[in-house]
Amino acid sequence: MGVVVNLFVTYFAAFAAAFLTAMLAFPLWRRCCIRVGLVDDPGHRKIHDEPMPLAGGLTVFTGLAVPMVFALAAVVFHDQLPFSVPALDAYTMSLLEYGMNRRAIELAAIFLGAIGMLLVGLLDDRTELKPAVKFSCQFAVAALVAVSGVRITLFVPNILFSYAVTILWILTVINAFNFMDNMNGLCSGLGAIGAFYFALVSATAGQYLVALIAFLTCGALAGFLPYNFPRARAFLGDSGSHLVGYLLAVLGILPHFYTPKNPNAYAVFGPLLILAVPLGDLVWVVYLRWRMGKPFYVGDTNHLSHRLVQLGLARTKAVLLIWLLAAVIGAVVLI
Repeated sequence: MGVVVNLFVTYFAAFAAAFLTAMLAFPLWRRCCIRVGLVDDPGHRKIHDEPMPLAGGLTVFTGLAVPMVFALAAVVFHDQLPFSVPALDAYTMSLLEYGMNRRAIELAAIFLGAIGMLLVGLLDDRTELKPAVKFSCQFAVAALVAVSGVRITLFVPNILFSYAVTILWILTVINAFNFMDNMNGLCSGLGAIGAFYFALVSATAGQYLVALIAFLTCGALAGFLPYNFPRARAFLGDSGSHLVGYLLAVLGILPHFYTPKNPNAYAVFGPLLILAVPLGDLVWVVYLRWRMGKPFYVGDTNHLSHRLVQLGLARTKAVLLIWLLAAVIGAVVLI
């Protein structure tokens, strides 16, 4: 029981640290974005009437990275610290050391990939990259992650299949969240819900390091959410939606949904259920654009959120309803 309590404290500390870091970092990044002109100007299909800072991606990344770096330093140099870290007892420290040593290359690739996706999004926010250039950058990051060893197998013992399905999954989830970033709080809220479910799945399966990454992601998104919903003081921007999609895609790969303790082949559908709302919206919108003869990357108002507003719901209520839908579908994984 003591081990469970200690792990719970560690998970809560990870969430709280990311949450507070993101909340404290936001005012700084908001001022920086306004100063350098990294803003979303009003225009066609825009719901705001004044320039809005695109500080979400930088805020979420800071909320994720700063606690992660401090935790890494605490684990690596714990023998030299003049004080003890309450959330990192000896047993938890040994688990984290084991996980970090075993997955060092994967963790490094995941972190570099997060930086890469953030930079791609920032460039797109700043200069509006051509679709082919943006897709190529996304592909490069996805390939880096796959090469590092973070891959999907799906019971098919073929390395080429593993690479192909992993890269396809990462690209799909990134663009699904990018598409869902069309109303205040929608993308960041869905990301927080998804990260929370991945955290629970990993924690209950004893995958402590994966659970910590998921709780950090959830905390960072939750820390930004009050600035983005219901009234926005900043947007995620492409930097934020790319980063959120990337993190959720990786979190969908890292947990072992099929294990000897849980030998249910249907468990591999867990990530699809947790991310059912953004993935379903992506499939629906791409299909409609194909039927209308439009490029799939050209924006429109056929997303689920837009449809709900067209039916008479206020934007805030539409977002809350979509969050609820994602939470209910994701809960099936726990059952």
